[in-house]
Amino acid sequence: MSSYRRKPRPKRGAPAWMTTYADMVTLLLTFFVLLYSFSTVDVQKFRAIIAAFQGTLGVLDGGKTISTVPAVNEGTLDLDTAFDISQKEIQQIQALYEEVQSLIAEGQLPGTVELITEERGLVVRFADRAFFDLGKADIRADALPVLEQVAEILRPLPNHVRVEGHTDNLPIKTERFPSNWELSTARATNVIRFLIEEAHLDPERLSAAGYGEYRPIDTNETIAGKARNRRVDLVILRLGLIHAEPQAPKAGAGEAEAVPEKSQAPIV
Repeated sequence: MSSYRRKPRPKRGAPAWMTTYADMVTLLLTFFVLLYSFSTVDVQKFRAIIAAFQGTLGVLDGGKTISTVPAVNEGTLDLDTAFDISQKEIQQIQALYEEVQSLIAEGQLPGTVELITEERGLVVRFADRAFFDLGKADIRADALPVLEQVAEILRPLPNHVRVEGHTDNLPIKTERFPSNWELSTARATNVIRFLIEEAHLDPERLSAAGYGEYRPIDTNETIAGKARNRRVDLVILRLGLIHAEPQAPKAGAGEAEAVPEKSQAPIV
């Protein structure tokens, strides 16, 4: 009778190689956590890269014309160059903010002036009483030195400047201003006229807009809120937005080519 051979029992627990593998994975995890703890997120650089993509891809803000001529390398983007340009825009707006802030501190501009940096650039905000009487669009004589100081700030800049007029929600209905649309637009236009005719700024860099009561920055339910909403904003657009402004056509570019008329055969 043959003797019964007992099969060897498998060892309990995980195989020996699993311990080494688990140690390696743990060390890798620790290494990447350490790298992440050393890293920092540069928000300005991230925004600069996004802005560079927006100006290059075409379908986003600041798109460019798509050429029909095949060009493989024309669509490439140099991120370093784009980053430098965007950094220059940020630095210029920041330097401009500090310059205007120092003028306010020195008393050369009214203390009621507000400075706001936003995606468009630098907004220099004046309460309407700084320039105009209530319900009127004629610039007061005592406001002219303030506008002259503003012109001195704007004169050396290459940036485009947009003057925006705003009102509260109180209705106006006069022969000159049938609504707040006309009042806000007239105020912005009169500021532009002063900057062009008296301060001799380049009119191609200037534009005016009137928004009536439809761009409030505060509630219209209180007297203080209404006062804040009645304002004139001078928006110094950042340099990257110049291409988004309407451009004057080059000489001969807007001329349509003459199309010869088709000769008609005489009717017999």
